[in-house]
Amino acid sequence: MEQFEADPLTPVEVAALRRSLRNGRAAMSRRSLLRASAGGAFAVGGIGALSACGIPAASKNQGGVAADDHSKQEKVVNFSNWPEYIDVDDKTKTHPTLDAFGERTGIKVKYTEDINDNDEFFGKIQPELAAGHDTGRDLVILTDWLAARMIRLGYVQKLDASNLPHAFANLSDQFRAPDWDPGRAYSYPWQGVSTVVAYNKKALDGIEVKSVSDLLDNPKLKGRVGFLTEMRDSVGMTLLDMGKDPEKFTGDDFDAAIARLQKAVDKGQIRRFTGNDYTSDLTKGDFAACVAWGGDIIQLQADNPDVGYVIPDHGYMTATDNMLIPNKARHKTNAERLIDYFYEPEPAAELAAYVNYVSPVAGVKPYLAKIDKNAANNPLILPDKAMQARSRSFRALTQKEETAYQQQFSKLTGA
Repeated sequence: MEQFEADPLTPVEVAALRRSLRNGRAAMSRRSLLRASAGGAFAVGGIGALSACGIPAASKNQGGVAADDHSKQEKVVNFSNWPEYIDVDDKTKTHPTLDAFGERTGIKVKYTEDINDNDEFFGKIQPELAAGHDTGRDLVILTDWLAARMIRLGYVQKLDASNLPHAFANLSDQFRAPDWDPGRAYSYPWQGVSTVVAYNKKALDGIEVKSVSDLLDNPKLKGRVGFLTEMRDSVGMTLLDMGKDPEKFTGDDFDAAIARLQKAVDKGQIRRFTGNDYTSDLTKGDFAACVAWGGDIIQLQADNPDVGYVIPDHGYMTATDNMLIPNKARHKTNAERLIDYFYEPEPAAELAAYVNYVSPVAGVKPYLAKIDKNAANNPLILPDKAMQARSRSFRALTQKEETAYQQQFSKLTGA
């Protein structure tokens, strides 16, 4: 035990930690901690506690508050991101892409890994944004549902397209038109996250798994199935399996999906709902099959050839983590130049090779192939057109829906 505790994290564990922190509801211990802490109000029901008292908007008009731009005088950009979510030189512990940007432009990137949970981070910066103050950050990375909230509240600045030629030209068609930011006026994706059906071939022992229906209904898998504690992924995949579009579903559709999952819980088909701790269950075979995140599966397959995945015929869920510029940011133009830089193929390839999530940059494949041919040919990193066409996003929710739906899902999972 002492030796195990002293061992460094493996790449799989790092990837799991990265994703668990991004969702804020990963392992049961983390969920329990969030519920029990002062931050629990953010975790239970998403924005429930905030919407109950009302979140003040920055302005009456959507689009954010303009700020004086000090980019010419101050060659700096303050960049907040999640842990383990950018390329790192293992020897120097620096970030090669950021270093190259600085050398080319003369702009110093002050990079901070201070986003550990979407709602937690929102709670930290919301008072400053609502008051019309600078948060001290020029660029932040937020998951799509929180990005939608930030735009709705007028907490971010509209982007200047003239500073984003590569981003506009190279953004993958898959990510061009989210319902919460049509035309990407306020945001650009950092990376995409695919949700798939994963399995342990040895644990299946010849059982065929091709769909969510197989997970929910095949009695041979009873007690060996896992779903995710992230509502948009588990409910989204269930809606797709029911022939419903997660981008257009109704309240009745959501209720039906919850009822279907509840039936599987009641009969013991679903072993448990998990965050990233499903990676351990899957590799050990405690889960024969589960709903999983593509970036994790790439890492798991490197160490365990029994791990595989399928894209159901009904489709799969895709989410994005997005770059946004908060109101009153002092260095808007510098931040836009950094956004645009990561849409050039070379730095985009370096980033994708390290983090193993879906690159949002079209045309990156030949550049990624020079770094890692396996990554360049992996559809979980670079989905082809046919696979992209099968992806769906969870539609933007109103404040009322977000509160009600998360409460229903939390009751289902026992969170």
